[in-house]
Amino acid sequence: MRHLFAVCAVALLTLAVWAGDGAGTARSPDQIVFVSTRQGGQEDIYLMNDDGTQVTNLTNHAGKDFKPAWSSDGTKIAFHSDRDGNPEIYVMNADGSGQTRLTTSAGYDVVPDWSPDGTKIVFLSYRDRSSDIYVMNADGSGLTRLTNTRAGEGVPAWSPDGTKIAFMRDFKIYVMNADGSGQTRLTSTPGLDGGPAWSPDGRKIAFDSNRDGNFEIYVMNADGSGQTRLTDTPGLDGTPAWSPDGRKIAFDSDRDGNFEIYVMNADGTNQTRVTNDPSTDQQPRWRPRR
Repeated sequence: MRHLFAVCAVALLTLAVWAGDGAGTARSPDQIVFVSTRQGGQEDIYLMNDDGTQVTNLTNHAGKDFKPAWSSDGTKIAFHSDRDGNPEIYVMNADGSGQTRLTTSAGYDVVPDWSPDGTKIVFLSYRDRSSDIYVMNADGSGLTRLTNTRAGEGVPAWSPDGTKIAFMRDFKIYVMNADGSGQTRLTSTPGLDGGPAWSPDGRKIAFDSNRDGNFEIYVMNADGSGQTRLTDTPGLDGTPAWSPDGRKIAFDSDRDGNFEIYVMNADGTNQTRVTNDPSTDQQPRWRPRR
């Protein structure tokens, strides 16, 4: 009887694991989109599992494709590309199909990010001879300017609840309301701060900074308090991105000779290299879970 009970218990546990129930159970790997020069030296967008397996080329153009950003449902990717001349904002399906240009300007439109409800895209533009942040509908219509300064701005990132946008101004991290109001500075230490990325619960912002003499990954509370260094290597660490469950952060680093994608726990422990290619691999973004 005890043997039969043990066999049944093992069978039930096995079913639970395969079903993906409970902590520590099996699940399909998450995916990371990133930029690589492995296709003949040109910058293209790729997709891989978060352990570095099953790498798939999504774009293949003579131009440079940069800064991929997922829609909140994980079905589309926005990015910027100079394939038609000036850098403009494009969108494609998650498998690389349906690549469509959204902006057409005499200036540069770059570094897009989606609103959590999927209806809007925020981006940086130089169309008025200064770098300012704009927002548009996901189909490219309804363009609205959110900032209007002569300061150098960039890298906008929408908060998970859709109410805030973090961004860089004069190499410091700021935050503002989604309509452009309430612009508030979060970092003020010497050095260059950039690449803000919200945690999935909206409580923290990861960013990169050279305030301690070398570019490393830092994290802070959403109000700017508790700024903490997560990496400490001779290489350059940058462009942090949170995993969907908030437990890990992906980033790029040249600590091993050329830029590769790494993943670490959200507290900076267990830093692991997940790509290994002679080309440059950068700008990781984790695919949201659906």
